[in-house]
Amino acid sequence: MKKFTSGIHHISAIVGDPQENVDFYAGILGLRLVKKTVNFDDPGTYHLYFGDGGGRPGTIMTFFPWPGASRGVIGDGQVGVITFAVPAGALGFWEDRLTGFGIAVRHENRFGEESIRFDDPHGLQLEIVDRAEGEPNEWLHDGIPRKAAIKGFGGATLFSADFRETARLLENGLGFKMAGEEGGYIRFISSGEIGNVIDLKAGTSGNARIGAGTVHHIAWRATDDRDQEEWQELIAASGYAVTPVKDRNYFNAVYFREHGRILFEIATDPPGFAIDEAYGELGGNLMLPPQFNPYREQIERRLIPIKVRNVQPGSAE
Repeated sequence: MKKFTSGIHHISAIVGDPQENVDFYAGILGLRLVKKTVNFDDPGTYHLYFGDGGGRPGTIMTFFPWPGASRGVIGDGQVGVITFAVPAGALGFWEDRLTGFGIAVRHENRFGEESIRFDDPHGLQLEIVDRAEGEPNEWLHDGIPRKAAIKGFGGATLFSADFRETARLLENGLGFKMAGEEGGYIRFISSGEIGNVIDLKAGTSGNARIGAGTVHHIAWRATDDRDQEEWQELIAASGYAVTPVKDRNYFNAVYFREHGRILFEIATDPPGFAIDEAYGELGGNLMLPPQFNPYREQIERRLIPIKVRNVQPGSAE
């Protein structure tokens, strides 16, 4: 059985202070906070979801904020760089916006594409690339015109402890097509319009250490529960230890660690983020899974209050 994923569903990372996280991704990058919930495995910690207006698969960046967490080290077995896609011609706008907030940017050029690279406040390595593909983001944020708004993921750069094994899985297991090699990277492309370009570093990046500023896992798209079941069977038959299906409220998930030590997830596109909040209210309230509702008062006491607010240059440092 040969299967193909259309690309990235979401990427989840560990960061520090939650308000700093909201200020950067909502206030500066202009993403919408589409869901404020808790880590199902650690309900004293937020799980924050950012994306386009509705949090469509391929646009979803999620975070586990651990206030006071020690800084991690990006290295083998992790997503090394997270790429966001903006409309063609918008790179200049983003360079001006980021530098206006005092964020240092550097230019990269790989596979004929120019991008700007920068770090978030907690050390995650990000880049922005302009591409014509992908629907425009209809979520409007002060100071960011629709013609420049982030559409979703452009893709990601993987740092593998065994890049040959990771390459084999991307191409033969997940259905990506190898598009070329350049400058020590191998590019793979899926059928989707966003979250569809994966660059794999063909070499070591050194030892990683989990902590603030590192990616926890990357999730690939499954169209529905049946598609996910087929993925689960295929992954297990290929010799990987895959988890049972886990209900994450807004999607179902299975996890496995590939041979390059990167934690992969297969996540279903449905049901999405509007199952417990109306579209206009997404991200406005703390939403808990049913098993945690009896403990809402205790959970809310443990969480640092956060809000989406207008961020001006010099205010988010």
